[in-house]
Amino acid sequence: MNPGGTRRVFSGRWLDVDVEAWDGREREVVIRPDVVAIVPIDVEGSLTLVNQFRPPARRELLELPAGRLEEGEEPLPGARRELEEETGFHGGVWSAPRSFWTTPGFCRERVYLFVATNLTPGPAAPDEDESIELVRWRPEEIQTGLALLEDAKTIVGVLLYLQGLR
Repeated sequence: MNPGGTRRVFSGRWLDVDVEAWDGREREVVIRPDVVAIVPIDVEGSLTLVNQFRPPARRELLELPAGRLEEGEEPLPGARRELEEETGFHGGVWSAPRSFWTTPGFCRERVYLFVATNLTPGPAAPDEDESIELVRWRPEEIQTGLALLEDAKTIVGVLLYLQGLR
């Protein structure tokens, strides 16, 4: 689908950058693995978010539990893995994923968003480089909590969840 060719100009730990030729012009494209994000709702109807430091933002952000898919990993098993690692939640009833591009103007990263309800708590096992604080919002706090969110996938996920309740 790229008639002009592609050359890799950067390979990093978290992303690659390709220069692609399209219609006689070159474009830089950030290549990232696909991502899963989960709106985790426990048996009491509460939403659990993760609060963690994000170096590009230079501060902590409240986010949905999320993470990159491993090579060859399907979205649902990846989402279950990420949710259990970051929060300890497991089981529950899972929606079919909604997917969207994060920033299609320059980045090839797709998010697969799940809503998981009736989750059972358990022990979390975050990656060694993750320092995560869990933040629980009771059902009546979710709508008003939207104003605190700055992460796009989290805003999208919470709004889609609230829309589904109507």
